[in-house]
Amino acid sequence: MDYKDLANLIFPNAKDISYYEEKYAKRNLKEGAIVSRFAPSPTGFVHIGGLYQSLIAKKLAKQTEGVFFLRIEDTDQKREVENGVSDIVNSLKEFGLEPDEGMTSENEEKGEYGPYKQSLRKEIYQAYAKYLIEQGKAYPCFCTSEEIEEIRAKQEGAKIRPGYYGVWAKCRNNTIEEMAEKIKNGEKYIIRFKSPGREDKKIKHHDVIKGNVDFPENDQDIVIIKADGLPTYHFAHTVDDHLMGTTHVIRGDEWLSSVPLHLQLFHELGFKAPKYAHIAPIMKNDNGNKRKLSKRKDAEAAVSYYEEEGIPEEAVKEYLLNIANSNFENWRRANKDKSIDEFELQLNKMSVSGALFDMIKLLDVGKTTISRMSAEEVYKNAYNWAEKHDKELEEMLKDKEYSLKVLGIERGNKKPRKDIAKWSDVKENIEYMYDNKFEKNKEYPYQVINDKEEIKKILNTFIEKYYKDENDKQTWFDNIKELAGELGYAKEVKEFKENPEKYKAHVGDVSTVLRVALTGRTNTPDMYEIMQILGKDKIAKRFEKAIKEMKV
Repeated sequence: MDYKDLANLIFPNAKDISYYEEKYAKRNLKEGAIVSRFAPSPTGFVHIGGLYQSLIAKKLAKQTEGVFFLRIEDTDQKREVENGVSDIVNSLKEFGLEPDEGMTSENEEKGEYGPYKQSLRKEIYQAYAKYLIEQGKAYPCFCTSEEIEEIRAKQEGAKIRPGYYGVWAKCRNNTIEEMAEKIKNGEKYIIRFKSPGREDKKIKHHDVIKGNVDFPENDQDIVIIKADGLPTYHFAHTVDDHLMGTTHVIRGDEWLSSVPLHLQLFHELGFKAPKYAHIAPIMKNDNGNKRKLSKRKDAEAAVSYYEEEGIPEEAVKEYLLNIANSNFENWRRANKDKSIDEFELQLNKMSVSGALFDMIKLLDVGKTTISRMSAEEVYKNAYNWAEKHDKELEEMLKDKEYSLKVLGIERGNKKPRKDIAKWSDVKENIEYMYDNKFEKNKEYPYQVINDKEEIKKILNTFIEKYYKDENDKQTWFDNIKELAGELGYAKEVKEFKENPEKYKAHVGDVSTVLRVALTGRTNTPDMYEIMQILGKDKIAKRFEKAIKEMKV
């Protein structure tokens, strides 16, 4: 009996690997095209780190005219959650990171290199496991969980490296006949890779991000096929990345220590290994200590958080590119109106240590992103978000024509308004423009001018003598100056600063009275535009309300 007979005994129905090598032909892409992938497990929500990897993987594929695909690694079926694949697919879609190939819903896919769900590729893995057994590079292991635990306990007691290797690999040296006998007797087994490595030897590896790294060679006889016939992650990703033509594996740096094993598997299977690029994790400042963003502790770790808060997907991607390449910020300054698609991402310019996640910076990017949008775009995005998350805002925005005027204030200028960072900010920033909301306002934070009689005089004189809807902005502002002068206030701030004792206050303070009475706020976008939208009758009503609230 030889290894081929043993392989046939274990996998009698497995095809020869030549079948799959022919079926999944080499991709016909131009020189230098990158084939990258996002390969998550459907075990819970998509982490922001996963989105970060996908953004980088897709960008590199796109800028080299390559392929970005989505593969679902679901071989650990105990951990799988309901609708896990749909959540992954929808998260990528929401951020404009749809794959060129791969899963498109829970059970649908596109592309010629599928199935793109590992649980459906069982026969493929078994064919390659059979090939390794035929070569004497893999073997059945009959150790029970109790025996494995006993080995581990002995290793811990002797203070040596844990694992199944060398003299500790009990089943490695069974004869072919002994293995066959145990299988025929119905003993349970798994398939292990027979590592040719030695821990005292070093391998040199060039990581595209980390640079040159040295590792001890892998000597562990890892499990490649589990008792349920499905592969482990290590084996499955080797077979899949080979057959799917992956050129670059972009993944978190927690996988860096697996590189010696993965390179060894590629080599022993006779495959060309892809390039590896290990991304530093996104970190959080926790009371002065750096730690990874945690699924358990941090709401912002979940991709769904950004959609719920209404942070624009473009802002999130822009912020992540800012973390990815230090030269992105300068590129953006020089190319204010260009799409991020035009920025060329470079893996060798990525940080080797984890970038700190900065929510303040992200919201600043959100403000800039929204400030560049037209009123129509802001309206559409805000309304779509409100439909899902804020019924009150949805109701406010139903009058589209009026809402477009409100959202159009200070938009399209050289210095557009930057008061909205996310769609959940919209209601708070515009509700004073809606009469049914403003009627409930009781707060009037007057500043320098807070004498009731003075306020009443300013409001009444302005509406009776100085305001007309048809006035242009310059006339409107000149009229406020005239109003200030008539009532004993300096027409210019400069005049007041030169002779403060001569005036009650200045034109800016008079403007603040008008603004507060009109909106209940000291800080708003352009007051002239606000007045133009409200019109004289509504302005007069609001001034009456302000006077009434003071009980003058």
